Amino acid sequence: MASSALGFFVGAGSRDESLELAGTSHFLEHLLFKGTKSLSATQLAEAFDEVGGDSNAFTTKEYTAFYARLLAEHAPMAMEILASLIEAPALRPEDIETERAVITEELAMHGDEPSDRSAELLYGLLFPDSALGRDTLGTKSSIASLTTETIRSFFERHYGPQNMVVGIAGGQHTDDLLGRLERLPSRPQTTAPQRTIPALPKQRFVAHRTKTEQVHLTLGWRLPGRDHPLRTAFSVTNHLLGGGLSSRLFQRIREREALAYSVWSEREVFDDVGALAIMAGTSPQHAAQVVEICLEEVERLVDEGPTSREIEIAKGNLRADLLLSAEDSGARMSFVASEVLFFGRVRTTEEILDELAAVDAEQVIAAASQLSRSTALLAAVGPVRGNALEEPLLHKATVSAPTRRRR
Repeated sequence: MASSALGFFVGAGSRDESLELAGTSHFLEHLLFKGTKSLSATQLAEAFDEVGGDSNAFTTKEYTAFYARLLAEHAPMAMEILASLIEAPALRPEDIETERAVITEELAMHGDEPSDRSAELLYGLLFPDSALGRDTLGTKSSIASLTTETIRSFFERHYGPQNMVVGIAGGQHTDDLLGRLERLPSRPQTTAPQRTIPALPKQRFVAHRTKTEQVHLTLGWRLPGRDHPLRTAFSVTNHLLGGGLSSRLFQRIREREALAYSVWSEREVFDDVGALAIMAGTSPQHAAQVVEICLEEVERLVDEGPTSREIEIAKGNLRADLLLSAEDSGARMSFVASEVLFFGRVRTTEEILDELAAVDAEQVIAAASQLSRSTALLAAVGPVRGNALEEPLLHKATVSAPTRRRR
């Protein structure tokens, strides 16, 4: 393989921030690429541009990653630069002010996207009074108030070898890269964040009324975390409901009833909790009907079960996604690092495929039943009409055939 990918994965993300520190992890994502005392941001950019490489970072709720992807022959250079950024970023006051303005614009851009806003509101319902319910960007208020001292303190507390995994994948000689890691300083004060399970939801519906053409809906359920025995069945169920063009929701809401251009579902997992969310944009007069259909399809899946063909399609898609990503050095690097971060080891491809192959109709029904028994929550952004969208939530959908059919 000609390419190489390497990344530093820090076991702290937006979940680990107090309300006052909201957005600190994402702020550091920006700041580390401003360079060190001896390496400017321009020099850093030139170093990767010169070899046709890519360097970037991203922030999640539970970790932050800094990575590079480039030709394997240049991997030692990338390791040296990334390690220096993690070891001793400049965190200059003037850089903090520059990035504060940039992030404020990023917040404004994010706020202008109604589908993003709808998803953010839904997670606020799912995880009330918790950083899991906030966006990783933080808030305008928190970004405005963060100081050099508070940002540096967060960095010193979490960004050390004791709370970090380095992922390497591709065509490089790994032994050539490990020597640099041995020189990373140990920070005695570095700690893994202490996390608590978020409180249960307090309300079922929230609306943000705006003058858009569509109502942007996000319907969601709270689910167990990543170690749950049904974790793979939840992935199959998610794909069956709204994960692809052949999914139940896409086929019914778009293809048959033409109620939306775009409708899909996604599943997210954390250490101790998770969520499944369905998203759609539709005309105001169709919004309540779309919500009703989503609830009906969940109930129908529980009562009738999936067809063997549906399971075959979902499992085939997930299998291909895993195998294809293994051929991309960047995806492989991210996979091995997150595996160690979350599970303490890297599961083999065979292990994951065996777990996927074992999913059957009964497991899918059990996973769908978790949705059915959970409280459905709804966030809507757009020209919401009165309280019409709350009605489907208060009256759980029923199916015409109460007996379960096996296929």
